[in-house]
Amino acid sequence: MILERSQHGFVQVLTLNRPEAANSLNPELIGELTKAFTEISTDDATRVVVVTAAGERVFCAGMDLQAFAASSGESGPSTDASSSDASESKGFNFFGPDFKKPVIAAVNGAAVGGGFELVLNCDLVVASESSRFGLPEVKRGLLAAGGGTLLGTRIPLAIALEIALTGEFISAAQAAQWGLVNRVVAPEQLIESALELAGQIAANAPLAIQTTRTLTRRAVETDPSKGWGTPAELGVVFGSEDAMEGAMAFMEKRSPNWKSR
Repeated sequence: MILERSQHGFVQVLTLNRPEAANSLNPELIGELTKAFTEISTDDATRVVVVTAAGERVFCAGMDLQAFAASSGESGPSTDASSSDASESKGFNFFGPDFKKPVIAAVNGAAVGGGFELVLNCDLVVASESSRFGLPEVKRGLLAAGGGTLLGTRIPLAIALEIALTGEFISAAQAAQWGLVNRVVAPEQLIESALELAGQIAANAPLAIQTTRTLTRRAVETDPSKGWGTPAELGVVFGSEDAMEGAMAFMEKRSPNWKSR
C-alpha cells in the first residue's frame, strides 16, 4: 500500500510508503493522504495523527515531478507545487483549515522541499538524529510555494530567510535549537517517542484539545486577537459533557472517561 495506516489506541499512524521513490508525493499518494485525513476528521476513535515514512534515509523528497509531468500530459494543466495554481492552494496541508485534531510528524530522514512543507503543516515534530530539513527550490530557479514561505511563522524571521534563501539543509539538532522540532531521538526510538507524545495528548479531553489547537494556531497564522475563542467556540468546550466529566473525575480521584461531546 502506498499509504499504510495503523491504529494505536486513540492514535492513528500514517506511513508514506514509497521508499523506492524517496517517499515523494505523486497523485496517488496525495489522494490517499487527503482521503485518510478526511476520514479521520469524523472518526472519534482517532484523537491524534502521526505522519511518518518508510525507510531510514528519506522522510519525503517532496513532489514527484516525473509523475506529475506524466499526469499533466494526460489530463491537462500541471499540478506541480511550483505552478501558480498550486501556490494559491493549501500547499502540502492535506488536512485543510477545518481539520481540528493534532498532527505529529515523525521525521525519519531528509525532509526536502515539499517534504519539509508537509512537516511544517504538522503541529508537532519528533525527528531522528539523522534527519535533515531543507528548501532547495531556489537552487533550481523555483520557490517553496507549498507552504515553505510560511516558515517565519514557526521560527525567527532571520533564520527562516536564511534557510529559504540559501537552500541549504539544517540538521535535526539545529531545527530543535530554533524551536522547529520538539524532540530529537535515536532513529530506533522515533516511532516509540512519537507515539508517547501522541498518547500524552490523546489522554486529554478531545474537544478541549481540538479547540486549543485551533485557537493557538490561529493566533500565530492569522492575528493574535484571533486566539481568543468566540462564545460559540468556548461554549463547545465549557458546555460539554467532557467538561463535567473532567470535574467529576478530579473530585472522585479517578481517570476521566471522555465522550467527545
